[in-house]
Amino acid sequence: MTEFDQRLAPEFFDRVQTRVRERMAEAGFDAFLTDHPEDIAYLTGFFHHPSERPVAIWLEAGGRVVMLLPELEREYAESQSSRAELVAFFEYPGVVAPFEVLARAVSPRGRVGFAASMPSARLSAAREAMPDADLVASGLLTRARYVKFPEEVELHREAARVTDRMLDAGVQLVQAAVAAGGDLPTEAELERHVTATGTGIMYAEHRNVVVASLLAGGLVYSGPNSAFPHGLPSVNRLKAGDTFMLSLGCAVGGRFIEGERTFVLGEPTAQQRRYHDAIHAAQLRGRETIRAGLECREANRLCLDVIRDAGLGEYIRHRQGHGIGLGMHEAPWLEDGDATQLEAGMVVSNEPGIYVPGHAGYRISDSMLVTATGAEPLTTFPRSLDECTIAL
Repeated sequence: MTEFDQRLAPEFFDRVQTRVRERMAEAGFDAFLTDHPEDIAYLTGFFHHPSERPVAIWLEAGGRVVMLLPELEREYAESQSSRAELVAFFEYPGVVAPFEVLARAVSPRGRVGFAASMPSARLSAAREAMPDADLVASGLLTRARYVKFPEEVELHREAARVTDRMLDAGVQLVQAAVAAGGDLPTEAELERHVTATGTGIMYAEHRNVVVASLLAGGLVYSGPNSAFPHGLPSVNRLKAGDTFMLSLGCAVGGRFIEGERTFVLGEPTAQQRRYHDAIHAAQLRGRETIRAGLECREANRLCLDVIRDAGLGEYIRHRQGHGIGLGMHEAPWLEDGDATQLEAGMVVSNEPGIYVPGHAGYRISDSMLVTATGAEPLTTFPRSLDECTIAL
């Protein structure tokens, strides 16, 4: 089997930087400044652990790309073939402040966009170091990341393949415990197993594994604990009759995928069937509404209306979905307040859910690639209740 290479070619980042410069020209920016770790990885291929020591990218309309980073990160950035000129400061806070080191290297002037996510303390430090620049908050770079390049789509596809195998591994662990007749796994044990499966697949089958904020993992919860939409795995042990959820995902080359399924352990009750069938129907509707040209808020409304029409609207706790890329959760948002039009090349989640206090939660999620004619689910693990029932 040919190893899957997670590392993108350096030339890929030239195209990324060109895309961002084109948008800078439309916005009238002479340069752009960002310190967001995901933006830095997107622009240069450099993945790092963020800390109090700033790492930032200065991208000029004329072509220059400069990365500000602490000296202790220089060799690490070089080892990743980061697509930028490196300008290092020795330590933080430093005799010469980090953004002053950057300013001396680039002589900032003109209209400079900065990522709106930049913390206020860093923005203040940048303003102090760059008095001749007009710093303007902008979501330009966030929007540039919406539509994925073909190389990114391939990373997402591979992450989806791994996520499907993680879901399968979770089911197999429970089935093996049932067959053995002993204790069923706890939520925490199940979470550790699927996480080890995901990371194990990557280290066995990939090269140049990129360790981003999360390599593989997720949320595993059962019974009443699953009624908390983001409840953390506990020592609760699965038992006969439980509804339980595997909310899993991984990142390949720093590009995320999520895949979530809700299971029933034993013959489903009429109540469990009603709830599961309702979210399955909503999720199928969501696959139809995620398409190029439709606004995110409209896709969200059409999807969640299926749950409301089933008489279960009181149990809705969240939107239909969100964008996925270098972040597991990123814009655009499939929610009533986001009028962004979906475009071919976006990757978004389709994850309607309901949460019944004291009983359980029910959610099905696929990561969807928006295409010119609709949307393609990248995760493919079975979704219906019959396929997600584990016999006792």
